[in-house]
Amino acid sequence: MAYDYSELLTQAQQWAAAAQAEGRLSAERAQLLTTMDARSTETLFAASQTDPHTRPLIVAFMGGTGVGKSSLLNRLAGQAIARAGIERPTSREVTLYHHQSLAINKLPAGLPLDSIKISQHNDAANSHIVWIDMPDFDSVELGNKRLVLEWLPHIDVLLYVVSPERYRDNKAWQLLLAEGAKHAWLFVMNQWDRGQPVQYDDFKQQLGKAGFTDPLIFRTSCSEPDGDEFAALLEQLRQLSGKHSVAQLERRSEQLRRQHLKQTLQQLADDFSGQDYVQCQQNVEALWQHTEASLQQGLAWPIKQLAQFWAENLGQPADIKLWDDWAQNRLNDLLDELVLQAAQANIPSKPLKAALQFVRDNTEKNLTAQTELAGRQALLQPGNGAQRFLLRFTAICETVLPLAAMGAVGYQVFSGYYHSAADATAYLGTDFAVHSVLLIGLSWLIPFFLHKKIQPSLQKAALKGLQKGLQQALTAVRAEIKQALKAEQQHNELLQQQLQALLSKCSVEPTVAIEQGSLLGRVLLAE
Repeated sequence: MAYDYSELLTQAQQWAAAAQAEGRLSAERAQLLTTMDARSTETLFAASQTDPHTRPLIVAFMGGTGVGKSSLLNRLAGQAIARAGIERPTSREVTLYHHQSLAINKLPAGLPLDSIKISQHNDAANSHIVWIDMPDFDSVELGNKRLVLEWLPHIDVLLYVVSPERYRDNKAWQLLLAEGAKHAWLFVMNQWDRGQPVQYDDFKQQLGKAGFTDPLIFRTSCSEPDGDEFAALLEQLRQLSGKHSVAQLERRSEQLRRQHLKQTLQQLADDFSGQDYVQCQQNVEALWQHTEASLQQGLAWPIKQLAQFWAENLGQPADIKLWDDWAQNRLNDLLDELVLQAAQANIPSKPLKAALQFVRDNTEKNLTAQTELAGRQALLQPGNGAQRFLLRFTAICETVLPLAAMGAVGYQVFSGYYHSAADATAYLGTDFAVHSVLLIGLSWLIPFFLHKKIQPSLQKAALKGLQKGLQQALTAVRAEIKQALKAEQQHNELLQQQLQALLSKCSVEPTVAIEQGSLLGRVLLAE
């Protein structure tokens, strides 16, 4: 599926805005996309006119103050349609000169149309060219520079006009270097009646250093036009306005913009792939081991105090705080160090810090609840399994053995009484009574004594339960920290996938080779 450049740029800018809002992309890196311009030459016209086979060639006169740009346009028009002379340095006006068949009312509203002077002509030879006289780029008026930059994305061909005295103008030259590959360039050394061949040669040499191997330079003179190269300039522009040339210029512009967008997206993708979450996870383990040992040592005292209170005051609320300011500060130190080390691993700090804020805010509540719950559960079933079995066994023996002993003694008493009726000499005697009392007493005392001796300590049970709960709670805190980091890693991978999807959409078709000696080869900057 083919994607329009403006659509791709919009998607990329939306991605950058979302990533920046979340703190996962710095404002500086986001600007690489947000400052890119979606405007192009074809956006000047309505949809029906954007076909490169039908739309005109947009040509703009560009140059410094006093080089004669407006005079050249007036010469082309055969009348004074652009301000020239002493008015020009303070003019904030763009003069647009076009064939009367072009519907200028279709220009987009975003352009500063209130600063445009529009003139029409009926010259069929130039019907496929729109001429624009730009303000002086080096003017003291800041509005002039703004107008120039506003119109540049819509220009096909820049006529770079210089004079023999001002062909080394630095401001205009910097603009040429910045905009070089985006436009076709023709060069005019105006006011040639005051020029010297050495100046022409030097200017050509400067253009060669900028990347133009065989630039088209025309020498003109508005004051003495006879014999200059103005006619040759017009002829070259008419050739460039042909359907094939306009189509090639437009295609090349599209490819360059896509290539620039792709390179920018690749830079951002490299940034995200450089985020070392594996190292960060290892840092968590190292930091946590030290912090956990410190917390267990520091919390041992309040846990012991709470276990003792519960053993002595069952059912009473305890005013003992397990997680105090000291413990919270130890946790905060760990999380702050983790954020710092994550930043060193190129991981965005802001979203990670926000993700870890939940751990900061909820550890006290969760750890206290989980630790106390484990302690209370331990009090419900104190001791180990063997102790609880022996407790139940001795409790049964406390009842069963005395009853069995009393049954045996009762049987002996009943049996003795029965035999005493048949034999007057049969009786139980004192020894039997003493032994019976001892038997019944020992059958109760021994299991009672054992039951008391193996009864587990409530304080030890509570202490063991609280310690177990603390360990479980600390393990849960560690898991929350690692989960927050893992969630950040997953979000990073999602952003990378979105970037890769954008990159795949920006695939640039192979550039059509342009012959070096052809007209297009001479007006386009060598890549």
